[in-house]
Amino acid sequence: MTTTKDVKSLLIVEDDEGLQSQLKWSFEGYEVHIAGDRHEAISMLRRFTPTVVTLDLGLPPDPTNASEGFATLEEINNLLPDTKIIVVTGNDDRENALKAISLGAYDFYQKPIDPDVLKIIVDRAYQLHMLEQENRELVSKQTGSPMDGLITNSPEMLSICRLIEKVAPTDATVLLLGDSGTGKEVLARAIHGLSPRKDESFVAINCAAIPENLLESELFGHEKGAFTGASKQVIGKVEMANGGTLFLDELGDLPQQLQPKMLRFLQERVIERVGGREEIPLDVRVVCATHRDLESMIASGDFRQDLYYRISEISIDIPSLKDRTGDAVLLAKTFLLRFAEENNSPVRNFTREAMEAIEHYGWPGNVRELENRIKRAVIMADGSSITPEELQFNQDAEGEHMAINLREVRERAEKDAILRAIAYADNNVSRAAEYLGVSRPTLYDLMNKYSLK
Repeated sequence: MTTTKDVKSLLIVEDDEGLQSQLKWSFEGYEVHIAGDRHEAISMLRRFTPTVVTLDLGLPPDPTNASEGFATLEEINNLLPDTKIIVVTGNDDRENALKAISLGAYDFYQKPIDPDVLKIIVDRAYQLHMLEQENRELVSKQTGSPMDGLITNSPEMLSICRLIEKVAPTDATVLLLGDSGTGKEVLARAIHGLSPRKDESFVAINCAAIPENLLESELFGHEKGAFTGASKQVIGKVEMANGGTLFLDELGDLPQQLQPKMLRFLQERVIERVGGREEIPLDVRVVCATHRDLESMIASGDFRQDLYYRISEISIDIPSLKDRTGDAVLLAKTFLLRFAEENNSPVRNFTREAMEAIEHYGWPGNVRELENRIKRAVIMADGSSITPEELQFNQDAEGEHMAINLREVRERAEKDAILRAIAYADNNVSRAAEYLGVSRPTLYDLMNKYSLK
């Protein structure tokens, strides 16, 4: 039985009816489609998504000129960038053949056509396409890297990723600063996953989520009989992280009476369980996080300055989602696919209005708010595309400061437009170029100009 994946689809773009007939029966084992002009070629391209295309550059309405052939080549590259294109040129037209290669064609063949030789070139193009496809599938199945939990395409977050990669192999204590929902725990796990401790425990504790009277025991453990109800010895979170990484989330909410004990642990790397007398040495990497303004808390006396200096050997400020260019749309698409699969939903995309609303909304709850809105919208959506109404946006416009310098405004707008297009196109450069109305080489030049890798 032959499946759709097994079909070797070939599109021949040729306006000479005699050659059409000759070539149609020259490719045994292929499903051959014939197109006589650019319009018909693009129609068949959309319908059959061929693996390989042979393209005569001399197409109507002016077969003596290669302009229509080049336009067809560019459109095929935009629509199906993985398709292998073999251009067919006149015997004395080497210049156009080389130009076609520079524009993205896989190979060229000069007339007069020998079907046997052309079939060898087509077979080779097909085999290369299949190898590339298998490679992409293998890469997609590989175990993710520690950074895979962080979904971003913004320059702001990519610079933080580079900083994380530098810091992770060390034992320096890291302080992650940022609003709630910006992904501090994801970054903390990335630090652990990129460190020599990656095979040991990653232990997380939220200092704001545990009642103050229980937090000391939760952190440092307790001995049997240390207090009413302590019927057995309990190991604390700090001790459980021995050899690995301890993540202290919302450390700004640590009660003042516990701050000296935490300072001693960070300085000496020893603890005493509640009710115990024995000092327990530990080998622990510490990563802290908070949304609080610790410097203001130091000024008001609510947080110890010496503890602040101890936890902030490396301090990393995480931008809010509204300050991450292009990330809201990218994250929204990722969440949509995940929740649609989890809920067996027919939803597959957003309307253009919904994508624009996602992009321009301020996201005070950051990534967590975005995730929750997308999850609800997927569950409640009536059709295959999510609308702004299903996302329940408050449509009040949010003003922003506008730069005065014209060059600055133009460059910022250009950079933002490129990031938006890349996010809309799911990182497909050819499709992003189509959205922007520029050629693929032009987009690459602009990406280099703004250091957008």
